[in-house]
Amino acid sequence: MKIAIAQFNPTIGDLTGNAQKILELAHQASKNQAQLLLTPELSLCGYPPRDYLFRSSFIDAMSKQLMALAQQFPPELTGLVGLATANSQAKEKGEKPLHNTIAVIQNGEILYYFHKRLLPTYDVFDEARYFQPATVTKGFTLKIEQQENVVPVNVGVTICEDLWNDEAFWGQRNYQQNPLEELVQQGVDLIVNLSASPYRVEKQQLREAMLSHSAKNYALPIIYANQVGANDDLIFDGSSFAVNQTGEIVSRGISFQETLLLAEYSSQQSDLIPTTITPMIDDSNAEIWEALVLGVQDYARKCGFQQIVIGLSGGIDSSLVAAIARSALGANNVLGVLMPSPYSSPSSLADAEALVHNLGISSTTLSIEPAMNAYDEILSLLFAGTEFGVAEENLQSRIRGNLLMAIANKFNYLLLSTGNKSEMAVGYCTLYGDMNGGLAVISDVPKTRVYSLCRWLNQNQEIIPENVINKPPSAELKPDQQDQDSLPDYQLLDRILDCLIHQHQAPEEIIAAGFDEKTVNQVTQLVRKAEFKRRQAPPGLKITDRAFGSGWRMPIASKIDY
Repeated sequence: MKIAIAQFNPTIGDLTGNAQKILELAHQASKNQAQLLLTPELSLCGYPPRDYLFRSSFIDAMSKQLMALAQQFPPELTGLVGLATANSQAKEKGEKPLHNTIAVIQNGEILYYFHKRLLPTYDVFDEARYFQPATVTKGFTLKIEQQENVVPVNVGVTICEDLWNDEAFWGQRNYQQNPLEELVQQGVDLIVNLSASPYRVEKQQLREAMLSHSAKNYALPIIYANQVGANDDLIFDGSSFAVNQTGEIVSRGISFQETLLLAEYSSQQSDLIPTTITPMIDDSNAEIWEALVLGVQDYARKCGFQQIVIGLSGGIDSSLVAAIARSALGANNVLGVLMPSPYSSPSSLADAEALVHNLGISSTTLSIEPAMNAYDEILSLLFAGTEFGVAEENLQSRIRGNLLMAIANKFNYLLLSTGNKSEMAVGYCTLYGDMNGGLAVISDVPKTRVYSLCRWLNQNQEIIPENVINKPPSAELKPDQQDQDSLPDYQLLDRILDCLIHQHQAPEEIIAAGFDEKTVNQVTQLVRKAEFKRRQAPPGLKITDRAFGSGWRMPIASKIDY
């Protein structure tokens, strides 16, 4: 039996468009003699639909769209389609109004509904806000015609988190129930998992290790079908795969692209047999690059932008973002804007121009000195008797931000902001200045990783000018300024930030691990005080397990000493 995994890129809320994609993939699967088609979690509406789920009209429209899809489905194909469905017992039992559901469609009918059992509420997930968990995990029987015989295959259906609670793998149980164990007890032959699992660095290795362990432990083959594409801050890598009952990978789809992956189940062997096994991306820089390019590409496309504008300072952050933008939308659709001030070094201008040449993008130069002089004159009486300081420095950034926003507004360009995670963490950025933009491309990429990505990008040819990588980083808002005048060295800073942000360690724990007390306290205070800036930042693409965005929930007005 051939099983088609529809790894596709839905647009949230586009029920008609998503259904059409599923139908096209169904016909493609049918042409490949597949008997079963798997689609990702909430594939009909796209994941995550968030508060669209509060609209009863949206849920009703989804149900009608499912019925229309079922009637158009190839008759020889059984399909599993993800959607949200109404909970008929919600009012009677005081439960949540919806279920996260997989519908089984066949011969123009909806045969079964299976509901998600385990609802994650950590990191970016908030499924308990909308959904009522199922109380049981079940499967269905698919009949396979083999020569003159009809062979039943019992398929267990799970949805994303349902498989992330294997106590033997994790060493603990995060939920009371284990849907996998229940399906094993029911005697299923095959387990399918329909997922919308967001990307983070090297997550695929974890997924494969987890499901390989479970398959081997229970002697059951497992197929994992994942959504691909980017929706707001979340990137989905796809990377769908299948493991046989000994835990070996027997099928794997390409990452970060739509694909129809074919797996094959042998009823004689009661197992999955090898088909296409696309090599896994084995370089974390290559993986992050693919994710960021997809993130920019989908954000622009799904928000209706065809062109990008970006400020180019000659620094490494804006250089990396420009390279990502070029790969995402093409050189003809990227405009770089050079905005020199009296403090801009000739080498920085030369570096920005070299980058423009290397990328083949368009550029324009707008000197901000006249605007600086105008602001100085307007503020001269109020600022009289004070020294040049942060306020004047930030005016330069805000002038640049206004110019970029004017260009974006005039020509309907998407403005990309260029701040990295290290800067966003400690507030080394200017509200209404360099933080302006519709998307913060590298706000989850630490400064040290920015350098690593640029070196990786240059491994075959110079894309990022070498001087950009080699020179000391500087905002160039005053003479001879360098980032390390205000911040610890980025190698040290990123290690401390990793302890604070990713490992949730208190300052005392970090100091006890050998870090300088004064530096740790400085960084801790900077991170806390910068929360009000991050709350006003554009959405940023998530590539780590702890990004500033929908999974970061910190108070602004606070005081904490531990």
